[in-house]
Amino acid sequence: MTTVHVPLGDRAYDVRIAPGLIARAGAEIAPLLPRPKVWIVTEETVAGLHLDALKAGLSAEGIASEALILPPGESTKSWPYLMQTVEWLLEQKVERKDVVLAFGGGVIGDLVGFAAAILRRGVRFVQLPTSLLAQVDSSVGGKTGINAPQGKNLIGAFHQPSLVLADIDVLGTLKPRDFLAGYGEVVKYGGLGDASFFDWLEVNGPALAAGDLALREEAVRWSVQMKADIVVRDETEQGDRALLNLGHTFGHALEAATGYSDRLLHGEGVAIGCALAFETSARMGLLSQESPSRFREHLAAMGMKKDIRDIPGDLPDADGLIDLMGQDKKVVQGKLRFILARAIGDAFVADDVDMDVVKDVLTEALASG
Repeated sequence: MTTVHVPLGDRAYDVRIAPGLIARAGAEIAPLLPRPKVWIVTEETVAGLHLDALKAGLSAEGIASEALILPPGESTKSWPYLMQTVEWLLEQKVERKDVVLAFGGGVIGDLVGFAAAILRRGVRFVQLPTSLLAQVDSSVGGKTGINAPQGKNLIGAFHQPSLVLADIDVLGTLKPRDFLAGYGEVVKYGGLGDASFFDWLEVNGPALAAGDLALREEAVRWSVQMKADIVVRDETEQGDRALLNLGHTFGHALEAATGYSDRLLHGEGVAIGCALAFETSARMGLLSQESPSRFREHLAAMGMKKDIRDIPGDLPDADGLIDLMGQDKKVVQGKLRFILARAIGDAFVADDVDMDVVKDVLTEALASG
């Protein structure tokens, strides 16, 4: 088992990465429990595949469990399901020192983490991420929340988990598209802060996608370690943590434009957004003209969406997409904050981007379709 420690003082926790962790969940979680019972919040797809195994792993250590099963999909990250989750936990008489399990992908992790943050002014929770995207990104760092009609993740709180258990085995049950969407967040880490990781992904990405468990574990470890290092420096995103949003300013606008639907998954939006951020950086003379092409070539080699034209259906024009960016959390004093790059592996926060350049990049990307 690989362990990445997130040293945040009295909120420190471990991210444990290995095959078979769901079966061993009881032994991993038992030291956290004041009484031998937990409450699981999951969604229908994950429940059908893995809930019995999780319950068995808990029962093996004498831990009782109750489960709330929500619908799958991005629309679950909303007020109605937050209310349902909180009221269910209250009905179950969950106490502040108890532990709630967030068992699913990023949607469940974000929703349940936020419910835990506001229930009794903060109860403990454990992340059991079942998607690649959740294992490498959303389960680590304490960002929790739900979406609003005005934009993604605009309602939420920072609330760190007590433990993260990333079972590499469950990645084998993902549909290829969902796995590759998660890979969009993996390749983001190479793009923002570690050129050697991007080099490694260029060599190992295809075998990793094909199912090599050792490579998958290493990719998750590398991604989580990079995120943990940044979170420790800047837990509440006052500075460096914004680097983790490489690709997200563009990506969130594209997600909003597609109605947070299956037309564009979050990780797909991030991957396309990273390519657009590199293109913008190149147009501004910040990095070589070859870098955006190299990034897109890797996405293509992985069989991923790499351009706006790969998104099915109609999209707003460049001005419409820029308007959607204006709702992003990265707006500071009315100005959009972008994550740009001097090279693959060397990203930085930019507050003074020429929006005419952004408009040109988007106009050309839309026209190329």
